[in-house]
Amino acid sequence: MSQFVSTLVQFSDTLMMTLRDVAPIVVIIFGFQLAVLRRPVANWRRVVLGFVYVIVGLSLFLMGLELALFPLGESMAEQLTAPEFLYGEGAVIPLVIDWVDYYWVYIFAAAIGFSTTVAEPSLIAVAIKASQVSGGTIQVNGLRIAVALGVAMGIALGSYRIVVGDPLHYYIMAGYIIVVIQTYFAPKSIVPLAYDSGGVTTSTVTVPIVTALGLGLASTVPGRNPMLDGFGLIAFASLFPMITVMGYAQLSVWLERRAE
Repeated sequence: MSQFVSTLVQFSDTLMMTLRDVAPIVVIIFGFQLAVLRRPVANWRRVVLGFVYVIVGLSLFLMGLELALFPLGESMAEQLTAPEFLYGEGAVIPLVIDWVDYYWVYIFAAAIGFSTTVAEPSLIAVAIKASQVSGGTIQVNGLRIAVALGVAMGIALGSYRIVVGDPLHYYIMAGYIIVVIQTYFAPKSIVPLAYDSGGVTTSTVTVPIVTALGLGLASTVPGRNPMLDGFGLIAFASLFPMITVMGYAQLSVWLERRAE
């Protein structure tokens, strides 16, 4: 019973916080609609019901992050970096753990990056719209897989950076140099979509788990600082989808020319 009461209190606090955060959006939208456009709100009952769904859904989602996703991501990182897991129970643990020994961390990071991106609602919406606008030239699943592969590569490389302790800006600078070069050679129609694909990956599903993974790694890998090394994985998740989406378009063009 006490657990139920504490959960109810937590939900009430989260609901009030969500109401406070959503209130400016409601004021701006209805203010422009009524004061600037001077038009009544069409289907206002459905609109109000939709806002209720948004507020309740956001509150439940934030509670789920706090109760499940954040602790789960951190605990997985702790377990995967534990010396007992890396070398087995009773094994001799070296004083310095080589980055190769953390291979399960890289595999887990790539897998979680791919799976969360495929399930990202914002990416699904963008992929559907891109397919409609292009007349089916851009496949929904093809775009989603290309973006998910980019996130998987980025999160795995970002996890490697945390393990070895390299400066973040070297990786980001090198990545954007590749993006600039690809932008010149890639089909011009795909470049804006590729840039947007880098943004939609950092949304509701991917960000919490990836952030928890980075903080968990930086907290458990010897010599790492969670503040300096724990953050930055989201930057990899935003950067690499641009590379893979433009690469996907370049590969498609090359295959078409070869077929002709």
